[in-house]
Amino acid sequence: MSAGDDPEANLAKALSHIRRASDKGAQIVCVQELFRSKYFCQSEDTRHFKLAEPVPGPSTEALGSLANKRRIVIIASLFEKRSAGIYHNTAVVIDADGSIAGKYRKMHIPDDPLYYEKFYFTPGDLGFPSFQTRYANVGVLVCWDQWFPEAARLASLAGAQILFYPTAIGWVPHEPRTVAQNQRAAWELIQRAHAVANSIYVAAVNRVGREGKLKFWGGSFVAGPFGELVAQGPSDREEVLIAHCDLAKIEETRQNWPFLRDRRIDAYGSLQSRFVGEKSR
Repeated sequence: MSAGDDPEANLAKALSHIRRASDKGAQIVCVQELFRSKYFCQSEDTRHFKLAEPVPGPSTEALGSLANKRRIVIIASLFEKRSAGIYHNTAVVIDADGSIAGKYRKMHIPDDPLYYEKFYFTPGDLGFPSFQTRYANVGVLVCWDQWFPEAARLASLAGAQILFYPTAIGWVPHEPRTVAQNQRAAWELIQRAHAVANSIYVAAVNRVGREGKLKFWGGSFVAGPFGELVAQGPSDREEVLIAHCDLAKIEETRQNWPFLRDRRIDAYGSLQSRFVGEKSR
């Protein structure tokens, strides 16, 4: 989905697209990162804090009503105002009865040119949970989280059958074409690798269109337990993308490729260290 200047118009558009997805048979629907506004983190501006809202709040109320009416699960990425001075990049999982099954607060917060998220978001404090919904056990991570295999592993170990990544990523100005293409390919590759390493489904939901200096590359996709592309959207336009996920394939794949069985959990303590390449001095 592309986003405009008016948060209410963006919400109305998202609700319309969710209805279309439901009409096409979708049971679980995910929208892009921070879907209610343009991607405001391209600059550091305190005026953007006015976009934040409580959770539960207006967006979860509107989405919950639609989820209940259509009997669908909705995953929504919101700018959460927790209290004065504490804000989170939060994904909310709304179950098919309209209730909030849980929420995930983005754990990895980037600070790169045109992605100045540390100015706005407090790092998450809810860990890497999964949420049992009517149709599947889902995990949710957000954008920059998608580069960290530890996050995908922990959400999978918590029971996630489908891992959703609401995303806002695209090209920055004046990058060499080869560099830009490699970044786009790496973005897809790392997430498909999470699907393979954990024998689960992974769904990445990205923006499209140009906002400020960023041109979002779209390309939303769903990958299966072998990393295969189940469905993929275009890079240059909005689309309601439908993917069929056979959850029985998760157990079947794990029986034949038993990565979880063969993990050496007794030998991974160093993962809790910042760096292990040299002795401490």
